[in-house]
Amino acid sequence: MKTVVVLSGAGMSAESGLKTFRDAGGLWEGHDVIAVASPEAWIKNPKLVTEFYNQRRTQLAEVEPNAGHIALKHLEDKYETIIITQNVDDLHERAGSKMVMHLHGELTKMRSVQYEEDVYEVGYQSIPYGSKCRKGTLLRPNIVWFGEPVPMIELAIEYVEKADILVIVGTSLEVYPAAGLLHYAPIHCEVYLIDPNRHNEEIKKGIRIIRNTAAKALPELVNKLLFLGD
Repeated sequence: MKTVVVLSGAGMSAESGLKTFRDAGGLWEGHDVIAVASPEAWIKNPKLVTEFYNQRRTQLAEVEPNAGHIALKHLEDKYETIIITQNVDDLHERAGSKMVMHLHGELTKMRSVQYEEDVYEVGYQSIPYGSKCRKGTLLRPNIVWFGEPVPMIELAIEYVEKADILVIVGTSLEVYPAAGLLHYAPIHCEVYLIDPNRHNEEIKKGIRIIRNTAAKALPELVNKLLFLGD
């Protein structure tokens, strides 16, 4: 069975109605994103950071997976399918995908500030600042903030290295280290880049450009790959 690896980014979630930092000019209610999504922000104003993620959970509860998320689930009929996402929402899981790796953490979970492996599922609840884990330590959002290491990146590299097909969707390929994953695709790997705004420069690198949105392009691409997988 061939392996398809999907690298998804914020643009994919945006089609379900989740606002991206780029859409808001890098701001949230007048605050720079760094002021609510960095270790320094947590130290300076943890209540503000807590409220930011509480509001994002509320918004997540109000949206649904789009046609792109749902299409990716069907790839599992013919391929080993691994989704590596930069998104912290659970839309891939809610669409039914079984193998989803979150590079930047998960919005529906909290973790201990002292014991990183002590993670709790909180769903879409608002979690008040000061909440503690079973061991009595403070809980923080289970998010990889700007400036923090990305613990899952080495495993993500291993997955990309064994890909027969790599699909990149909803990402600008500008945020590292995730953007560097493309360079680990093996020589034989077919690479598809779904981006309605992408220009021609990648064609010279053997990347197949699909100039459309995730919700429109993925169902068509998945149908094509399923046909080829027969």
